[in-house]
Amino acid sequence: MYAIVATGGKQYRVKEGEKLRIEKLSAEAGDTVELDKVLLVGEGDDIKVGAPYLEGAKVTATVSANGRGDKVKIIKFRRRKHHRKQMGHRQSYTEIEITGITA
Repeated sequence: MYAIVATGGKQYRVKEGEKLRIEKLSAEAGDTVELDKVLLVGEGDDIKVGAPYLEGAKVTATVSANGRGDKVKIIKFRRRKHHRKQMGHRQSYTEIEITGITA
């Protein structure tokens, strides 16, 4: 069984037992979270689609870790203009493991 959930402005296709990095949640490692914005639940030919979300459907997950991703360097450079701007960014994430899908 798989589901499509929306969290952090993005949509993810999840299965039970899968590990996933999503946008940072306010939960500590070991906590249980429920993702209730379920757009679709399917198993084989049996697919249920919400409009926009399914009523009563939820995905439960446990938080494995919180962390920050790799640094992304941003460089803006104008040749011959004596202009150079350099910045960096590290996005925070929460790593979760899907424990159950209920439709």
